[in-house]
Amino acid sequence: MSDKKEEATRDGFGRALLELGETNPNVVALCADLAESTRMLRFKEKYPERYVELGVAEQNLATIASGLANYGKIPFIASYAVFSPGRNNEQIRTTISLNNLPVKIVGAHAGVSVGPDGATHQALEDIALMRVQPNITVFSPCDSEEARKATIASVGVPGPVYIRLAREKTPIMTAPESPFVVGKAQVVYESEHTPEVAIFATGPLLYNALLAAKELEHAVPAIVVNIHTIKPLDREVVAIAKSVGAVVTVEEHQIAGGLGGAIAEALAQECPVPIEFIGVRDRYGESGEPEELIEHYGMGVSHIAAAVKKAISRKGLRRSDLRKENWG
Repeated sequence: MSDKKEEATRDGFGRALLELGETNPNVVALCADLAESTRMLRFKEKYPERYVELGVAEQNLATIASGLANYGKIPFIASYAVFSPGRNNEQIRTTISLNNLPVKIVGAHAGVSVGPDGATHQALEDIALMRVQPNITVFSPCDSEEARKATIASVGVPGPVYIRLAREKTPIMTAPESPFVVGKAQVVYESEHTPEVAIFATGPLLYNALLAAKELEHAVPAIVVNIHTIKPLDREVVAIAKSVGAVVTVEEHQIAGGLGGAIAEALAQECPVPIEFIGVRDRYGESGEPEELIEHYGMGVSHIAAAVKKAISRKGLRRSDLRKENWG
């Protein structure tokens, strides 16, 4: 898997936005002084009459987009995720999601892999902010091709959509012909032997999840599932968890409120099983190289493999033992 082609998910978004501009005259783009970084630049250059530059004013980015949506347009708004939806969360809530308007919110440079820019620019709570709001669909594509598909699919979603993008180039794991269905999880790997654990992963860290599953192939049979739509969450995750009896979640986000929280909520209601979480644990980011930070925050391949082993070890515990483990 080391020879995989790499590209940033934001590049897939940029291509898709241009495609949509060519086919749908109602698609418009608004940006907060980051057209090149968010990959809106080519749309801006080709369709200047359908592009609005707001400058560093993310609250206006949301409110103007809501007005355009009220008059039949399909606005895409883009900034770094720490600023949108981070800075303008209240405006998104009041003017967009409350009114169920078809504004497509693009949060770029998410996660610690932003690297040297540090904590102020590393969005680690954006999924939680968007997932908690009624009406919003939340996409977290695993690679640039899936980001392209998610962007195109977002236009078919009648209400608001949040699309989470990364800055760094990451391996391309999907192909143009790979299926992408809103709200439908995708099994991307299954051991030849009966799986004993399910790894639910979202975003580019899906690649690390695949590497961990391959590494453990003979020791711990696993199934790896790509959760590109975090909301609505595919209820098939419950059936998968029930069939294997142990779960690991993987995300480049705070565990609280993110994919791990979403999976835990679903399983707690219908299928309580041992679950381990890979993600950021109630900390802010810091400056460093992307790969260095992924390891530092416990999201590397070895960490996922260790979480898989721990989840498997908990499967055999009796309820009394489980209580002792958790409560001492």
